[in-house]
Amino acid sequence: MFARSKFHRAAAAVFGVLLLIAGTAATAQGDYRIRSGDTLQIEVIEDPSLNRSVLVLPDGSISFPFVGSVRAGGLGVGDVRRSLTSGLAPNFANQPTVVVSVASVAEETPPAYTGPVKARTIDVYITGEVANAGRVEVKPGTTILQFIAEAGGLTPFAAETRIQLHRTDRMSGTTRVYLFSYSGKGNGTRISPATRLAPGDVVIVPSRRLFE
Repeated sequence: MFARSKFHRAAAAVFGVLLLIAGTAATAQGDYRIRSGDTLQIEVIEDPSLNRSVLVLPDGSISFPFVGSVRAGGLGVGDVRRSLTSGLAPNFANQPTVVVSVASVAEETPPAYTGPVKARTIDVYITGEVANAGRVEVKPGTTILQFIAEAGGLTPFAAETRIQLHRTDRMSGTTRVYLFSYSGKGNGTRISPATRLAPGDVVIVPSRRLFE
């Protein structure tokens, strides 16, 4: 009995620490409004197998097991936590403890192309681990996700989390490089799948490393 009581007290202490950490993180991020392209870290204390990072899709939604699509764009982490808690509740004997935090924020979308719009198509380029590398004519407003699809999609050897968008400023000649994750995973900031391409953009899809 003494051993069991001691175990229960230890478990309660650990649970209390987790709640304290969750509360601190929620307070720190309470004023932040979630945007498309952000990555959220979601943890369910009662079932760690549900813990995962999820990408906020261009329409502002996320997808989570047993809940389906949940609105996140424009909301705070507390709003998303309540939606997930409500959606998961029928699957638990007691209301689950859900922790939501912003793992990474979407990098500011590259400046939209503001040049002439009379052309019916623009030329953009893609190289690396894609089915059809080279120059591709696309319609103005085409997103990077749509562009990869038009290039035939990624090969099995593509490093999905390290795709690069190279954009050159025609006035200064300066080239900026933006990272994009096709799968929504990876560390650091990434541009949104809804990022629109500009004439002359170059997308590079590197090969996976040995254990990547």
